[in-house]
Amino acid sequence: MPNPKRRHSKARRDRRRAHDALVPVSVTKCSNCSEPKRPHRICTHCGFYRGKLVTRVSATV
Repeated sequence: MPNPKRRHSKARRDRRRAHDALVPVSVTKCSNCSEPKRPHRICTHCGFYRGKLVTRVSATV
């Protein structure tokens, strides 16, 4: 089995890991109720998507 002949430097290791950072979740406002929601998904608060009622959401009290 081949093994590395030389050790990789810290800079080379860190350049490889530069793309591993976590990105924050994007959030938009619902056009119907102005609650925060993920883009391209049904609003979990009111059940609307692109201005149309898609599902009925039961009220949690």
